[in-house]
Amino acid sequence: MASNDMNGRAVLVTGGTGGIGMETARELARRGASVVLVGLDPERGQRAARDLRDSAGHDRVHAVAADCTRLDGLRRVADAVTERHDRLDVLVNNVGVNQPTRQTTADGVEKMFAAHVLAPYTLTHLLLPLLRRAPAARVVNLTGGIPGGRIDPGDLMGERRYVGWTFTHYNHTKTMTMALTHRLARELEGTGVTANVVYPGHGHTPMNRAIPVRAFPILYRPIAPLVLKVVAPLFLSDLTRSARSSVHAACAPELEGVTGAYVDGKCRRKPLPAAALDPAAQNAVWDLCARLSAPVLHPAGEGR
Repeated sequence: MASNDMNGRAVLVTGGTGGIGMETARELARRGASVVLVGLDPERGQRAARDLRDSAGHDRVHAVAADCTRLDGLRRVADAVTERHDRLDVLVNNVGVNQPTRQTTADGVEKMFAAHVLAPYTLTHLLLPLLRRAPAARVVNLTGGIPGGRIDPGDLMGERRYVGWTFTHYNHTKTMTMALTHRLARELEGTGVTANVVYPGHGHTPMNRAIPVRAFPILYRPIAPLVLKVVAPLFLSDLTRSARSSVHAACAPELEGVTGAYVDGKCRRKPLPAAALDPAAQNAVWDLCARLSAPVLHPAGEGR
């Protein structure tokens, strides 16, 4: 991908019907890309697609309704993209969730792990044939929160210890996203597909705006409404700024051929935290994803 010009490029953005994902998709569409948005709500998806078509000045924006925390949803996305495109130049794994209490999906997977770790692993593998057909495809995974803390290989899905919202398990899964991306880059060597992880900064996203008062420590709850409505908007980035690092990783010429890198909210390359580079942690995350994704990547009767 030789320039920021995205004409002729096919892009998929999960979580693309709102927030940072939608602004990422908007900018890539504005640069000429054909974009597929993925979101839960069909009506919201169609509204987002119309909005992006209007702002981009072309009609090559489409929406797919699917739940990216579920394996059957990821399969639906892959099938929809394969029907529409014969190659995929950029996959942006943007979808994110933040749960106050531990919840599991229909597949029995903890929901934040499913969204932030298992979905990028599974969707990348499902779409690898399309990615390999592009001349220089890029996978862009999003971290967030305050990543960098220790990855616990024995408690990847928060079965022993789970503290919701941004303060513990969210950060844990986002550090795992970094570890997964570094390992993915190594696994993809020689395929022509690169994989990098980006940090959008603390954006004024719908997810952040929806944090309830009970998510705050008890002592801070009396001032929580003031923080959420008045203080937070002063310090959280607008969504256009928060999307910059994803757009940069998707099409910046200086990242051509670069893989396994970490790009911060100001589009600067930074070292990955030690926890994300730990071989034991990487192996634990990778092996769990491989096991959990097997029903959709290797259905019964198919060769491995």
